[in-house]
Amino acid sequence: MRHACPPISVDLLVIGGGINGTGIARDAAGRGLDVLLCEKDDLAAHTSSASTKLIHGGLRYLEQREFRLVRHSLREREVLLRNAPHIIWPLRFVLPHHGGLRPWWMIRLGLLLYDHLGGRALLPPSASVDLARHASGRALKDRYRRGFEYSDCWVQDARLVVLNARDAHLRGAQVRTRTECVSLARRGGSWEAMLVDKRSGTRCPVTARGVVNASGPWVGRTLELEEGADARHGVRLVKGSHIVVGRLFDHPWPYIFQGGDGRVLFAIPFEEDFTLLGTTDVEIEGDPGPVEVAPEEVDYICATANEYFETPVSPGDVVWSYSGVRPLFDDQARSASEVTRDYVLHLDREPAPMLSVYGGKITTYRRLAEQALNLLAGPLGFGRGAWTRDAPLPGGDIPGADVGGFTAHCAECHPWLPEAILRHYVRHYGTEIHALLAGRAGIGDLGEHFGAGLYAAEVEHLVEHEWARTPEDILWRRTKKGLRVSDDGVRRLLDFLDRSRDSK
Repeated sequence: MRHACPPISVDLLVIGGGINGTGIARDAAGRGLDVLLCEKDDLAAHTSSASTKLIHGGLRYLEQREFRLVRHSLREREVLLRNAPHIIWPLRFVLPHHGGLRPWWMIRLGLLLYDHLGGRALLPPSASVDLARHASGRALKDRYRRGFEYSDCWVQDARLVVLNARDAHLRGAQVRTRTECVSLARRGGSWEAMLVDKRSGTRCPVTARGVVNASGPWVGRTLELEEGADARHGVRLVKGSHIVVGRLFDHPWPYIFQGGDGRVLFAIPFEEDFTLLGTTDVEIEGDPGPVEVAPEEVDYICATANEYFETPVSPGDVVWSYSGVRPLFDDQARSASEVTRDYVLHLDREPAPMLSVYGGKITTYRRLAEQALNLLAGPLGFGRGAWTRDAPLPGGDIPGADVGGFTAHCAECHPWLPEAILRHYVRHYGTEIHALLAGRAGIGDLGEHFGAGLYAAEVEHLVEHEWARTPEDILWRRTKKGLRVSDDGVRRLLDFLDRSRDSK
């Protein structure tokens, strides 16, 4: 017997719980719309948690003459850094010069353009580097003696998604994870949709004045839910894979390496004891997920890294890997690596509006959401304008965006908390650390310990406020504790979640 919930009526139904869907839901809720967001799996379960985890302008896009995309990305880099300093922070990349590829002067000119194209204000400019003297040169082969430094930012990508969903919810939006939209139809100037809770099977009819299709790789499939729909634009599905190995160097500078095939490879310090290497561009056909790293992709990443590092990397060194499918707008480029990372918004106005999102990158999600709501303002008849540019995400209201000073303040407030756990809480929850630790005066007050500094107090916070339901949600998306928590810890975490669910 199928259960049904009472009918729901909203202004806007957003389909897709990745970065674009949650960003649009947040912006819409802040403009006074009644919003419901549904996601068939967990928030950021697919593409949005499988990035290189950078907020960046895209240095290599300059070579493809994507100047507009780079300019917009560089401007957004500073906006996001101000609004979420707890989960976004500056990095200083080192680019060793490979004499057999691009000439020195070309790279220097490109970096000067990168410095000024977006109106940089917060981050230092690029510079030349003597790798014979710079600490980053010690890990490289002797033939790399010259290079460059430039600025970009790191982001905890899945947390960025969750915080947008959380802010949308705080502003009145309904957020339903593990809930799939199975039908869509226009009737009487509105949309009628059917949502199904994948856990309980409960069916929920929804009437909406407008729909946003932010389904990422499934954007075409969502369009097909409406009989006779016109997909209008094509999507090229490009798989990007990353590997994580033990720490390859003992300094804080990440690297960007030039590959002989025209691509670049990032090598980034990751979770203190590891190094993140990626990415690849592999075009795929058919169902976009789930996807896994192919052996030839691991070989490619290792081979490119071994062109530069003194100590070789092999497939046997991989401790974790992940893949995601990028839903890139099909601009008819010759190869997957040349396909634009820019986005296209298509608004089908009649007789009820549907806005479909094609392409995009995590750095420009806020701007994409702002443009999406501006397009919907006429058809949905609301007058409130853009607001997110100067609005911190939850936990991001750190005075002066001074994370170091805020961490020192938290250490004074909670002197019993070990430094590593304090740093983790600040970098994941920002000012919400005070709510997480409210009423707790010692390490014993954090509850059961599952290993690697993961305590029941944090798990309860993630379940209550961030839609976490499974060990994978907690260990690999809300945190990266999965790199260290043992199999026994995972089992105990699963038992804890089951007991918590049963007690409600």
